[in-house]
Amino acid sequence: MSGHSRKEDEVRRMLDVPHPPVPADLTARATALGVRVLNRRRTWRLLFWLLVTVAAVAFTVWASVAEPWSVPPSEKTPPLEGW
Repeated sequence: MSGHSRKEDEVRRMLDVPHPPVPADLTARATALGVRVLNRRRTWRLLFWLLVTVAAVAFTVWASVAEPWSVPPSEKTPPLEGW
């Protein structure tokens, strides 16, 4: 007997046994779990985009107030010549 047919025979033997009983409310429980998972993912996604939006607004406000692209004023005065 080859390895392939031996495996087929094992699978056929496993499938020939009666199936275990399934709880009657399995569909309802699986649906409720799926709804909870989807709601949790939706909430986390909403919080993530809210955080990204707040960070972008905060950066924009900071950049408009601090103007980091401008040159800071010089702390030394230029030398006086010709006096």
